[in-house]
Amino acid sequence: MSSSTLIARQSRRQRRPRSDLKLGLAFILPATIGLVAFYIWPLIRGIWLSFTEYNLLTPEEFTGLDNYKRMAQDDTFWNAVVVTVEYVVINIGLQTILALVIAVLMQRLTQSTFVRSIVLTPYLVSNVVAAMLWLWILDNTLGITNQLLESLTGSAVDFFSSSLAIPTIAIINVWRHVGYTALLIFAGLQSIPNTVYEAGKMDGASEWRMFWRITVPLLRPILALVLIMTMIGSFQVFDTVSVATQGGPVNATRVLQYYIYDMAFGRFQFGYASAMAVGLLLVLAAITILQYRMTRAGETDLD
Repeated sequence: MSSSTLIARQSRRQRRPRSDLKLGLAFILPATIGLVAFYIWPLIRGIWLSFTEYNLLTPEEFTGLDNYKRMAQDDTFWNAVVVTVEYVVINIGLQTILALVIAVLMQRLTQSTFVRSIVLTPYLVSNVVAAMLWLWILDNTLGITNQLLESLTGSAVDFFSSSLAIPTIAIINVWRHVGYTALLIFAGLQSIPNTVYEAGKMDGASEWRMFWRITVPLLRPILALVLIMTMIGSFQVFDTVSVATQGGPVNATRVLQYYIYDMAFGRFQFGYASAMAVGLLLVLAAITILQYRMTRAGETDLD
């Protein structure tokens, strides 16, 4: 074989990675465009608007930290913070506990695909449809729940009153998301070797003891992921509030996302709404980092 042929083959081999790189860039280009257009650019634009006064009718006017000073003195904003935190605590607590119980039952009793599909069914319903469905079910006069309560106790319950509205909205969203969360935890349970449970049985450990001594510690990375995802989603609750209560009664369900939406598209105060959105972004980032470190989400006890 001549030296010229070897040189030609070597040059072709050297050119292949370049063609693969171009092909790879072509595949990720659409996703990159979408990321820049719908995430990065709106983020940069929102940060800029948070330092301006802007209402669509007049040019943007730079106002410095005025929007953030207003936010610090806004009683409605702090009420929205309190309402949102109340919702987050109820939603995360109920959803995580129920999802963990459902996942463990699926793993210990049955691993049927049919059962998994049933558990996931509520998650396939959109937030708006779920809110409208439960709004009808829990209605004061026409709802089937209050009709049953009246037949049993003689009185109805106003589930969307000031004191019960946030717990009701939290339960609605728990019903919709608990199946998806349970399947995430169930996937984590599949990574735990059966030999660990067999060793526990040989040592005389009960199911309850193995749950606390084996299942929960080994599920720590998955539980940390679930808590982070649930926390972020809970702080961004909007659809259910918008459909069921519109922030009422008397701001009892005016969560942060709904207040931001109202300021931006109801009162056209885009600068102030952007400042609140940036503040929420910073809070979520800080809580996420703190949760990740405290739960040691990047470590596992299975190694």
